[in-house]
Amino acid sequence: MEQQKSPPVIQSLQTGIQLIDLIVEQGPSLRFNELQDLTGITKSNLYKYLNTLTQLGLLYRDKKDGTYSLGSKLIEYGKAATGSQDLIGKVTPYLQDINRHTSLTALLAVWTHNGPVVANIWSANYGLNIGAQIGTHLPLMSSSGKVFATFMEWVYIREWRLKELSKVPENKRKEFEEEQKAISKTYFSFSKDPLVEHVSSFSVPIFDYKKELLGALTIVGFSPVVPKTPDDEVSQFVLKCAREISESFGYDPKKDTVAETSR
Repeated sequence: MEQQKSPPVIQSLQTGIQLIDLIVEQGPSLRFNELQDLTGITKSNLYKYLNTLTQLGLLYRDKKDGTYSLGSKLIEYGKAATGSQDLIGKVTPYLQDINRHTSLTALLAVWTHNGPVVANIWSANYGLNIGAQIGTHLPLMSSSGKVFATFMEWVYIREWRLKELSKVPENKRKEFEEEQKAISKTYFSFSKDPLVEHVSSFSVPIFDYKKELLGALTIVGFSPVVPKTPDDEVSQFVLKCAREISESFGYDPKKDTVAETSR
Protein backbone atom coordinates (compact mmCIF):
# COMPACT_ATOMS: atom_id res chain seq x y z
CA MET A 1 0.00 0.00 0.00
CA GLU A 2 1.31 3.42 -0.93
CA GLN A 3 2.08 5.53 2.12
CA GLN A 4 0.05 8.74 2.22
CA LYS A 5 2.20 11.85 2.25
CA SER A 6 1.47 14.71 4.61
CA PRO A 7 0.43 17.90 2.80
CA PRO A 8 3.10 20.61 2.65
CA VAL A 9 2.97 23.24 5.41
CA ILE A 10 4.64 26.55 6.26
CA GLN A 11 6.67 25.72 9.36
CA SER A 12 7.13 29.33 10.50
CA LEU A 13 3.35 29.82 10.45
CA GLN A 14 2.93 26.67 12.52
CA THR A 15 5.44 28.01 15.05
CA GLY A 16 3.60 31.32 15.30
CA ILE A 17 0.28 29.56 15.94
CA GLN A 18 1.95 27.34 18.54
CA LEU A 19 3.07 30.48 20.40
CA ILE A 20 -0.53 31.70 20.47
CA ASP A 21 -1.68 28.26 21.65
CA LEU A 22 0.86 28.36 24.49
CA ILE A 23 -0.54 31.64 25.79
CA VAL A 24 -4.07 30.23 25.56
CA GLU A 25 -3.07 27.11 27.52
CA GLN A 26 -0.55 28.59 29.98
CA GLY A 27 -1.69 32.22 30.18
CA PRO A 28 -3.54 34.55 30.33
CA SER A 29 -0.12 36.22 29.87
CA LEU A 30 3.48 35.03 29.65
CA ARG A 31 6.88 36.70 29.82
CA PHE A 32 9.51 36.38 27.11
CA ASN A 33 11.71 34.04 29.16
CA GLU A 34 8.71 31.85 29.98
CA LEU A 35 7.89 31.51 26.29
CA GLN A 36 11.49 30.69 25.49
CA ASP A 37 11.63 28.01 28.20
CA LEU A 38 8.40 26.46 26.91
CA THR A 39 9.36 26.52 23.23
CA GLY A 40 13.14 26.27 23.10
CA ILE A 41 13.20 28.87 20.31
CA THR A 42 16.37 30.97 20.18
CA LYS A 43 16.10 34.52 21.55
CA SER A 44 16.61 36.21 18.20
CA ASN A 45 13.97 34.11 16.44
CA LEU A 46 11.52 34.38 19.32
CA TYR A 47 11.81 38.18 19.22
CA LYS A 48 10.96 38.09 15.51
CA TYR A 49 7.93 35.87 16.03
CA LEU A 50 6.60 37.92 18.94
CA ASN A 51 7.20 41.26 17.18
CA THR A 52 5.38 39.99 14.08
CA LEU A 53 2.41 38.61 16.02
CA THR A 54 2.21 41.82 18.06
CA GLN A 55 2.27 44.05 14.97
CA LEU A 56 -0.54 41.96 13.44
CA GLY A 57 -2.65 42.37 16.57
CA LEU A 58 -2.63 38.64 17.30
CA LEU A 59 -0.69 39.24 20.52
CA TYR A 60 -0.51 42.21 22.86
CA ARG A 61 2.62 43.25 24.75
CA ASP A 62 2.13 45.02 28.06
CA LYS A 63 4.72 47.80 28.20
CA LYS A 64 4.71 47.86 32.01
CA ASP A 65 5.65 44.27 32.74
CA GLY A 66 6.65 43.02 29.28
CA THR A 67 4.17 40.15 29.26
CA TYR A 68 2.43 38.87 26.13
CA SER A 69 -1.29 38.13 26.01
CA LEU A 70 -3.88 37.49 23.29
CA GLY A 71 -4.45 40.44 20.96
CA SER A 72 -7.63 42.18 19.90
CA LYS A 73 -7.45 40.73 16.38
CA LEU A 74 -8.12 37.27 17.82
CA ILE A 75 -11.30 38.60 19.43
CA GLU A 76 -12.44 39.81 16.00
CA TYR A 77 -11.67 36.39 14.52
CA GLY A 78 -13.52 34.68 17.36
CA LYS A 79 -16.60 36.82 16.84
CA ALA A 80 -16.58 36.06 13.13
CA ALA A 81 -16.04 32.33 13.71
CA THR A 82 -18.97 32.04 16.12
CA GLY A 83 -21.23 34.16 13.93
CA SER A 84 -22.29 36.00 17.07
CA GLN A 85 -21.25 39.59 16.35
CA ASP A 86 -24.77 40.94 16.78
CA LEU A 87 -25.35 38.91 19.94
CA ILE A 88 -22.06 40.04 21.48
CA GLY A 89 -22.85 43.67 20.73
CA LYS A 90 -26.23 43.44 22.44
CA VAL A 91 -25.01 41.44 25.43
CA THR A 92 -21.88 43.49 26.28
CA PRO A 93 -23.75 46.40 27.97
CA TYR A 94 -25.60 43.84 30.09
CA LEU A 95 -22.32 42.20 31.11
CA GLN A 96 -21.12 45.61 32.27
CA ASP A 97 -24.37 46.27 34.12
CA ILE A 98 -24.32 42.88 35.83
CA ASN A 99 -20.73 43.44 36.91
CA ARG A 100 -21.61 46.82 38.42
CA HIS A 101 -24.73 45.42 40.11
CA THR A 102 -23.18 42.24 41.52
CA SER A 103 -19.39 42.81 41.62
CA LEU A 104 -19.10 39.39 39.97
CA THR A 105 -17.55 38.42 36.64
CA ALA A 106 -20.10 38.15 33.81
CA LEU A 107 -19.49 36.33 30.55
CA LEU A 108 -21.28 35.26 27.39
CA ALA A 109 -20.91 31.69 26.11
CA VAL A 110 -21.90 30.78 22.54
CA TRP A 111 -21.99 27.55 20.59
CA THR A 112 -19.33 26.35 18.14
CA HIS A 113 -18.91 22.99 16.40
CA ASN A 114 -16.53 21.99 19.23
CA GLY A 115 -18.93 22.95 22.02
CA PRO A 116 -19.63 26.17 23.95
CA VAL A 117 -16.91 28.80 24.17
CA VAL A 118 -16.48 32.11 25.98
CA ALA A 119 -17.27 34.91 23.50
CA ASN A 120 -16.96 37.91 25.84
CA ILE A 121 -16.10 38.64 29.48
CA TRP A 122 -16.62 41.57 31.80
CA SER A 123 -14.41 40.86 34.80
CA ALA A 124 -14.88 41.68 38.45
CA ASN A 125 -12.61 44.36 39.90
CA TYR A 126 -10.63 41.96 42.07
CA GLY A 127 -7.99 39.62 40.62
CA LEU A 128 -10.12 36.50 40.31
CA ASN A 129 -8.79 33.63 38.23
CA ILE A 130 -11.94 32.06 36.77
CA GLY A 131 -9.98 29.60 34.65
CA ALA A 132 -11.43 31.00 31.42
CA GLN A 133 -10.85 33.75 28.90
CA ILE A 134 -12.26 34.62 25.50
CA GLY A 135 -12.06 31.49 23.35
CA THR A 136 -11.99 29.01 26.25
CA HIS A 137 -14.04 25.87 25.60
CA LEU A 138 -16.44 25.12 28.45
CA PRO A 139 -17.07 21.54 29.65
CA LEU A 140 -20.46 19.87 29.90
CA MET A 141 -20.52 20.08 33.70
CA SER A 142 -19.91 23.83 33.78
CA SER A 143 -23.05 25.90 34.31
CA SER A 144 -22.82 27.13 30.70
CA GLY A 145 -22.35 23.58 29.43
CA LYS A 146 -25.44 22.46 31.29
CA VAL A 147 -27.51 25.21 29.63
CA PHE A 148 -26.37 24.13 26.16
CA ALA A 149 -26.94 20.46 26.98
CA THR A 150 -30.48 21.28 28.10
CA PHE A 151 -31.69 23.76 25.49
CA MET A 152 -29.54 23.28 22.37
CA GLU A 153 -30.96 21.16 19.55
CA TRP A 154 -29.85 17.52 19.80
CA VAL A 155 -28.44 17.43 16.27
CA TYR A 156 -25.83 20.04 17.23
CA ILE A 157 -24.81 18.74 20.65
CA ARG A 158 -25.02 14.97 20.20
CA GLU A 159 -21.31 14.22 19.61
CA TRP A 160 -20.12 16.82 22.11
CA ARG A 161 -22.51 15.58 24.80
CA LEU A 162 -21.54 11.93 24.33
CA LYS A 163 -17.83 12.80 24.41
CA GLU A 164 -18.21 14.93 27.53
CA LEU A 165 -20.42 12.40 29.31
CA SER A 166 -17.74 9.75 28.84
CA LYS A 167 -15.59 11.80 31.25
CA VAL A 168 -18.31 11.89 33.92
CA PRO A 169 -18.46 9.07 36.52
CA GLU A 170 -21.45 6.84 35.92
CA ASN A 171 -23.01 7.60 39.30
CA LYS A 172 -22.97 11.33 38.41
CA ARG A 173 -24.72 10.90 35.06
CA LYS A 174 -28.07 10.14 36.66
CA GLU A 175 -27.73 13.23 38.84
CA PHE A 176 -26.97 15.28 35.73
CA GLU A 177 -30.10 14.03 33.96
CA GLU A 178 -32.22 14.98 36.97
CA GLU A 179 -30.53 18.36 37.11
CA GLN A 180 -31.37 18.95 33.46
CA LYS A 181 -35.06 18.50 34.23
CA ALA A 182 -34.84 21.27 36.82
CA ILE A 183 -32.89 23.53 34.46
CA SER A 184 -35.53 23.11 31.76
CA LYS A 185 -38.15 24.41 34.23
CA THR A 186 -36.24 27.17 36.00
CA TYR A 187 -33.92 28.35 33.18
CA PHE A 188 -31.13 28.36 35.76
CA SER A 189 -28.06 26.14 36.13
CA PHE A 190 -25.38 26.12 38.82
CA SER A 191 -21.95 24.54 38.92
CA LYS A 192 -19.49 24.36 41.81
CA ASP A 193 -15.76 24.55 40.99
CA PRO A 194 -16.20 23.69 37.27
CA LEU A 195 -12.79 25.04 36.19
CA VAL A 196 -11.04 26.42 39.27
CA GLU A 197 -11.31 25.33 42.90
CA HIS A 198 -13.45 27.60 45.09
CA VAL A 199 -14.83 29.40 42.02
CA SER A 200 -18.44 28.63 41.06
CA SER A 201 -20.88 29.89 38.44
CA PHE A 202 -24.49 30.02 37.40
CA SER A 203 -25.91 30.41 33.89
CA VAL A 204 -29.18 31.37 32.24
CA PRO A 205 -30.19 30.91 28.57
CA ILE A 206 -30.69 33.52 25.86
CA PHE A 207 -33.29 32.64 23.19
CA ASP A 208 -34.40 33.99 19.82
CA TYR A 209 -37.92 34.41 18.42
CA LYS A 210 -38.19 30.66 17.78
CA LYS A 211 -36.97 29.88 21.30
CA GLU A 212 -33.75 28.51 19.86
CA LEU A 213 -30.74 28.92 22.12
CA LEU A 214 -28.44 31.80 21.17
CA GLY A 215 -26.08 31.69 24.12
CA ALA A 216 -25.69 31.49 27.88
CA LEU A 217 -25.28 34.42 30.24
CA THR A 218 -22.91 33.20 32.96
CA ILE A 219 -21.93 34.71 36.31
CA VAL A 220 -18.69 33.65 38.00
CA GLY A 221 -17.24 34.34 41.43
CA PHE A 222 -15.96 32.86 44.68
CA SER A 223 -18.20 29.96 45.66
CA PRO A 224 -19.65 31.47 48.89
CA VAL A 225 -21.05 34.52 47.06
CA VAL A 226 -22.40 32.90 43.88
CA PRO A 227 -26.15 32.14 44.12
CA LYS A 228 -27.09 28.47 43.89
CA THR A 229 -30.82 28.94 43.26
CA PRO A 230 -32.93 30.97 40.83
CA ASP A 231 -34.90 32.77 43.56
CA ASP A 232 -31.87 34.71 44.86
CA GLU A 233 -31.97 38.47 44.20
CA VAL A 234 -28.84 38.33 42.02
CA SER A 235 -30.21 35.35 40.09
CA GLN A 236 -33.46 37.20 39.44
CA PHE A 237 -31.57 40.25 38.20
CA VAL A 238 -29.56 38.16 35.73
CA LEU A 239 -32.67 36.25 34.61
CA LYS A 240 -34.32 39.61 33.91
CA CYS A 241 -31.30 40.71 31.86
CA ALA A 242 -31.37 37.46 29.86
CA ARG A 243 -35.10 37.88 29.23
CA GLU A 244 -34.58 41.45 27.95
CA ILE A 245 -31.79 40.30 25.62
CA SER A 246 -33.96 37.43 24.37
CA GLU A 247 -36.86 39.82 23.74
CA SER A 248 -34.56 41.99 21.60
CA PHE A 249 -34.17 38.90 19.36
CA GLY A 250 -37.93 38.41 19.15
CA TYR A 251 -38.45 35.98 22.04
CA ASP A 252 -41.91 36.35 23.60
CA PRO A 253 -42.02 35.15 27.24
CA LYS A 254 -45.81 35.49 27.25
CA LYS A 255 -45.99 32.57 24.84
CA ASP A 256 -43.59 30.51 26.94
CA THR A 257 -45.53 28.69 29.64
CA VAL A 258 -42.34 27.49 31.32
CA ALA A 259 -40.98 31.02 31.60
CA GLU A 260 -44.27 32.26 32.98
CA THR A 261 -44.51 29.61 35.69
CA SER A 262 -40.85 29.93 36.70
CA ARG A 263 -41.02 33.64 37.40
